Amino acid sequence: MSGAVRAEHVVLRGTFGLDGETFDVDDNVRAIGDDDQVLGVDAAHDAVAIERAVAGRHVTAVVCNQPHDDHVDTAAELCVATGAPVLLHPDDNELRSHAHPGHKPDGKLSEGRVTAVADVEPPVLHILRHTRDSCCLDVRSAGAVLTTDTLFHGGPGATGRSYSDRPTMEASLRTRLLTLPGLAVVHTGHGQDTTVTAERPGIPTA
Repeated sequence: MSGAVRAEHVVLRGTFGLDGETFDVDDNVRAIGDDDQVLGVDAAHDAVAIERAVAGRHVTAVVCNQPHDDHVDTAAELCVATGAPVLLHPDDNELRSHAHPGHKPDGKLSEGRVTAVADVEPPVLHILRHTRDSCCLDVRSAGAVLTTDTLFHGGPGATGRSYSDRPTMEASLRTRLLTLPGLAVVHTGHGQDTTVTAERPGIPTA
């Protein structure tokens, strides 16, 4: 290993489209790793900017924690450019295929799967119904929990669109994320960071 394992990020602007509507969005794209290798988390909008942020390091995988097009639209391009496999929960591939009809993920995300990089092995946390089967990464060994769009600064992630369901997602957050140590830093898919402690009051008890 070279250097400390850390969570880096770049904010990229593009669009999100679903259910016949399109919105302008800013996405947080994450890189977890050290000076030699990184795990890319989400593949939003601009593959060249992501490659620039990687800065020549070996990309062990491109993790697509959820399949909305603003999180996966450069996944196929990054796969070709870096040689890294693209990982996604298999039940979310139907929605991802809207952005990449001719490209299938190379591997599967699932509860407890380990996605190794540098000297850390962050497990996957399966969070239901922001999309059908969104995932998070528990990288507390590098000071981070990556929630993508399941938990934001200010409360649970968005629902109300195809493949989503708020009560199911809140129940999944209670059993997967709210059991983590309260000061765990939460890196979200959009907007600013937060902590598990700060967001607990916004998720109803069962």
